[in-house]
Amino acid sequence: MNWKQARGMVETRRRAGRAGKSPGPAGRAGKSHGRAGGIAEPHGVWIYAIAERVAMTPPGQLRGVGGGPVRTVAAAGLTAVAEDVALAEFGEDALRRKLEDLGWLEATARAHHHVIDAVAQQGPLVPMRPATVYSGDEGIAAMLAERGADFRSALARISGRKEWGVKAYVARRPEPDGAPERTTGPAGPSAGAGAAYLRRRRDELTSQKNARRETFASAEIIHAELSRHAAGTRVHPPQAPQLTGSKAPMILNAAYLLEDERGEDFAAVVAALGDQHPGVRLELTGPWPPYSFAGTGEREELRALGT
Repeated sequence: MNWKQARGMVETRRRAGRAGKSPGPAGRAGKSHGRAGGIAEPHGVWIYAIAERVAMTPPGQLRGVGGGPVRTVAAAGLTAVAEDVALAEFGEDALRRKLEDLGWLEATARAHHHVIDAVAQQGPLVPMRPATVYSGDEGIAAMLAERGADFRSALARISGRKEWGVKAYVARRPEPDGAPERTTGPAGPSAGAGAAYLRRRRDELTSQKNARRETFASAEIIHAELSRHAAGTRVHPPQAPQLTGSKAPMILNAAYLLEDERGEDFAAVVAALGDQHPGVRLELTGPWPPYSFAGTGEREELRALGT
């Protein structure tokens, strides 16, 4: 994950999170007394994921985005994986100020996903986007009760499955060998050179148009074939070159939900399709926690981000 993806995640969550904030218990959401009776900084609760059961053993060993111990909040038969974080660093105003701190954004996003990856080893979970911060445990419990049916449905859908991503880029086509050299006709040098240029330009445009058509057709064929091997698919908007770091245009940005044991077979299919379609360069990523298939209100944000 690069810093631009991280910033997109935080920006989207900050916009969407305002309506989702819930008040927590006063002792957790408000200021608390320090050791000497002073007033400590207020803090909130950062949520990483939702599962049915999570065993944090040994307690406090896993550290989160703020460097504190990761803990759980249980309610309504579900468990939220969480961490107490200082609002001075992770509150809405602080996040707005830090959107240009690229190093902080990437480090925070990586720490968030590290926790999710560690907890996902225990079983299925619904990953939450970075910067999902509640004011306290009471608000989290209310959210779990309100959205319990959605979370349980999502957990049943992704149980025993992981997400794999495939991105397709336009590949540079090599110039054909032995192409006949175009020469000027019998007309004068100027007229012959101009006519030859126009012919070359026309041929180039026609070739580019045909290649583009073939490339998009290849992407459709590739996606259709990969979808046959997946339990579910999501097609996200193609990412801009500024985000991918590649000058080649992206023509497919898709996620595939696979059974845990199907990863190697799927990778082999991707490799074979890449050989069959030389006009397309394929990039396989994963396995990931199934962000694109959570289906509990996070999906539209994922589509907007194109992850």
